[in-house]
Amino acid sequence: MNAFRVGQIVPSSNVTMETEIPALLTMRSSVHPERFTFHSSRMRMKKVTSEELKAMDADSDRCALELSDARVDVLGYACLVAIMSMGHGYHRKSAERLSGVTRDNNAEAPVITSAGALVDGLHAMGANRIALVAPYLKPLTEMVVDYIRAEGIEVVVWKALEIQDNLDVAAHDPMRLPGIVAEMDTADVDVVVLSACVQMPSLRAVPMAEAVTGKPVVTAAIATTWAILKALNLDTLVPGGGALLSGQY
Repeated sequence: MNAFRVGQIVPSSNVTMETEIPALLTMRSSVHPERFTFHSSRMRMKKVTSEELKAMDADSDRCALELSDARVDVLGYACLVAIMSMGHGYHRKSAERLSGVTRDNNAEAPVITSAGALVDGLHAMGANRIALVAPYLKPLTEMVVDYIRAEGIEVVVWKALEIQDNLDVAAHDPMRLPGIVAEMDTADVDVVVLSACVQMPSLRAVPMAEAVTGKPVVTAAIATTWAILKALNLDTLVPGGGALLSGQY
């Protein structure tokens, strides 16, 4: 049986990445024999503001170095807005730099970011037009929307929940999300991004959101899991993981 070590670069106040991504990869065990262990290093961040996000991102090199000491097989940087607030295309620069940190430590491992995973996952699904829900304040949500548009995907409609404290983001009831997207005009979109944030819980709400909208639904956590599997050269089938994790992409 193959076993993989998954390194997670986590904002210090994030309490969701270490639950939803392991939950998805545990569900995968019903169809595949691989096993995964999860190992985290944290970057300090309490409030989702541009200033704290920038300072937090500067700490990601230390996290990559620490995780490479554990000889992890893949590293996932899961703070989508931190990457997207640093300028267009930054997910490529971040992944390349952090992978270099692991290489310099003689423990080279691929690095994926939730920001890059969401963009790549949407492209893989053939999504040209999307609807998006994010927990951030409107100015940060606008940065996210602009970043995705710069990657060639039109954000037709979006909703900012305007939650600044990161622990309050984690406390948001995921079962409110289907009602939120039901109030959005999703008739002309290809995919609904139910949560553009790995801190906002959403996994339980995906089937209901798909039923409400009649559209494929993806989340930042689902996209991150998809990218982790691809980086490990594994197929992307996870029962209960929605369209992106159907094994088709």
